[in-house]
Amino acid sequence: MTGEPTATAPVPTARRYPREGWARLRGSAVAILQLVVAASTAFSIAHYGLGHPAPLIAATVTISSLGLVRDARPWRVLETVIGMTLGVFVAELVVFLAGNGWWQLALTLGVSLSIARFVSPQAGFAIAAAIQSIIVVVVPAQVPFLRLLDALIGGAMALLVTALIPRSPLRTARTDAARLFTAFQGAAGTVAQGLRRGSRVRTERGLEKARELQSLVDDWRTSVESGAAIARISPFLRRQRFELDRYERMRASMDLAVRNLRVVARRAAYLVDDGRERDVAADLLVELIRGADLVQQSLTDITYEPAAREVLTAVAARLDPIALVPDGSLGDQTLITALRPLATDLLCATGLSPSDARARLPRV
Repeated sequence: MTGEPTATAPVPTARRYPREGWARLRGSAVAILQLVVAASTAFSIAHYGLGHPAPLIAATVTISSLGLVRDARPWRVLETVIGMTLGVFVAELVVFLAGNGWWQLALTLGVSLSIARFVSPQAGFAIAAAIQSIIVVVVPAQVPFLRLLDALIGGAMALLVTALIPRSPLRTARTDAARLFTAFQGAAGTVAQGLRRGSRVRTERGLEKARELQSLVDDWRTSVESGAAIARISPFLRRQRFELDRYERMRASMDLAVRNLRVVARRAAYLVDDGRERDVAADLLVELIRGADLVQQSLTDITYEPAAREVLTAVAARLDPIALVPDGSLGDQTLITALRPLATDLLCATGLSPSDARARLPRV
């Protein structure tokens, strides 16, 4: 007997496009404003202020320097500006000495890329230099080295707009942090399920999830460092420096917590190979997850930090492997021991120093 499938069909991808598109647009609104203001201002200064007939380089340098990338640190913008200005200078020099043509283009590209790769390890630095050098060689100009001045104008506007129309570093950092905490709790929860069921499959799945967390930690690091760098030069973001410093402290602690979660997951996967349920370890891990959830809530409301500290302290105070599993195997006691540094890292995320966090653990 055959019939229609009863499973719910997945939402067509096309239906998600408008929702995802609007989300991308909202997230890029300030970056778009930066690009529009900086490029149009650089063009206007070069064209109307200095009388340059077609200051294309002023606009392209500005747009390429700022971009729509996540990392908008001033030093990254400056590095891109230097790369493109270098490409413009090399191209202007070649055109001035040898004129335009295919071999001049080849020579310009070869020299620009070689110098750029020697100066910086960043591939984007070399590409930026090459693109601007192509424009200089292909698009003729009446006045030598005029476009070098356009490049400097565009670079200056890019740096100025970074400070005067800053992107929202706190929002980006909070979003990245929320993604990490959600994934962290999911990975730890899967490991706890495996311990409670005595399932190696579940604990190994939790280990896989834990291994995937590092990219989220790196994303958070980038957004926090980028936000802190922008806040240092922007007069409009000085009030956010405290929060960004707090996020950096939390990020460093969560980086260690992610690493220690992988240790716990590996030991759990090895231990449950016998199929036995381990409710004590599972309950402790669930309590640590509860504490991590409160730490996440403190991202937007610092008053949650004391509550998170209280929950995590209560768990940490119980982490005596001999007292918890007196009749357990060495592997069971080792698993409880592995939870101790994880609890310490989460306590540090609440604002405790490492020594104060370790002091809340029982002596073993």
